[in-house]
Amino acid sequence: MRVLLVSEGKHEQSGALETLVSRLANVPLQCDQDSVKNPEIHVRPGKGGQISKKAFAWMLHAEQNDYDALVYLIDEDGDRARAPQLDKAQAGALGVKRRALGVAIRTFDAWMLADEKALSSVLGQPIQRQKEPESILDPKGVCERLLKESGRGIRQSEMYTEISKKAKLDNLENRCPRGFAPFAERVRAMADQRTEKTP
Repeated sequence: MRVLLVSEGKHEQSGALETLVSRLANVPLQCDQDSVKNPEIHVRPGKGGQISKKAFAWMLHAEQNDYDALVYLIDEDGDRARAPQLDKAQAGALGVKRRALGVAIRTFDAWMLADEKALSSVLGQPIQRQKEPESILDPKGVCERLLKESGRGIRQSEMYTEISKKAKLDNLENRCPRGFAPFAERVRAMADQRTEKTP
C-alpha cells in the first residue's frame, strides 16, 4: 500500500510516525513523507475552518498523486477546535478514501511518554511512570530533560524512533485516549484490506 504521511515536525518525520503507522497497519506499506506546511498545497477559499480545509487539500493531493492512503497528523497545541475539524474532514467525501487523520494531544511528544518501560529501555536507565501524557503542558520539554539526564548520546528524533519501535501500542491507546486511540483506530481501518479502493 502506497501511503502519504503528512505531519508537522522533524521528530515525526524522522521515522517515529512511520514506525507507529506501520505497526498499527500491520501490512506492508510504502511511505512517502511530507510537511503540513508544504507551500505547494493550496487551501481553497470558502466556508469551513482552516484545519479541515487544509486536510481536504491534502486528501485531494493524495488522490491526484495516486496514493492508496493518507495519514495526516497535527498537534493540538492547546486548540480544542482542531480535533472536531479533523473529524469532519475524516468523514468527508472528497479526496483519497483511505485516510487516517489525527490530532496529538497536546503534541506528538506526549505519545513518547506513555510507556515507561520503553522509555527506560531506550534511555538506558529506570524511568518512572510519567503523569497522564495528554495533561502535560510541555511534553517536548519533558522528553528533552529525560534524554539529557540519561546521558545518551542520541538525538531526540532518534529517541522517538526507538520508543516508537518498543512501546506497547495498548499503553499508548490507554494513556493517550483522546489523541492516539482514535488515530490508531483510523490507521487500522485505513489498512484493512477489505476496504475497497474507489476507481
